[in-house]
Amino acid sequence: MDFERTPATFALLGAILVISSLALWVSPEIRDRNLLRPYWLLRKRQYDTIITHGFIHADVAHLFFNGLALFSFGMNLEYRIGTIKFIILYFIALALSSLSTVYQQRNNPDYAALGASGAIMAVTFASVVYDPDSTIFFFFVPMPAWLFALLFTGYSVWASKNMNDNIGHGAHLDGAFIGLVFVGVTDFGAWRYAFQQLFG
Repeated sequence: MDFERTPATFALLGAILVISSLALWVSPEIRDRNLLRPYWLLRKRQYDTIITHGFIHADVAHLFFNGLALFSFGMNLEYRIGTIKFIILYFIALALSSLSTVYQQRNNPDYAALGASGAIMAVTFASVVYDPDSTIFFFFVPMPAWLFALLFTGYSVWASKNMNDNIGHGAHLDGAFIGLVFVGVTDFGAWRYAFQQLFG
């Protein structure tokens, strides 16, 4: 797969890498301005942060893992469903996966979240539905894509309850759900195929 067939994946990956790098090492003001702060979302009308928080990351590890997941699953999914549907899924998931966090933290002026994890989890789980038997290499260890998705879900559940690092771990789960629903609504046949591959 190449840029001509998966332009959105490459464009998103490039934008995330450039903007996150600038925010981390060149201009911290970029990070501060684009954090998703539920308390201030309505009070200061920072509506754009529902989207822009997905282009900044907490640290190198956060950026690396999100970038790796987008690269690993995004190209396959975009190739399967087309660039327009891929972009629609990505930005719907980026916005909607944050809503539960916004609601839960709406009265907490100190809370802020960042990262593209919700959208990337939507891409990941949608891709797994289309190709459940695919293999990815996680730290050079091959594993089925569906197993990676389940392990990452387990980690997200644990992290949402035990970590306080500005990463929207709860958005991971919401994004995964959005990805699964999106495939079910737009191409239910892919669900039937996935069940046949895994359980047939």
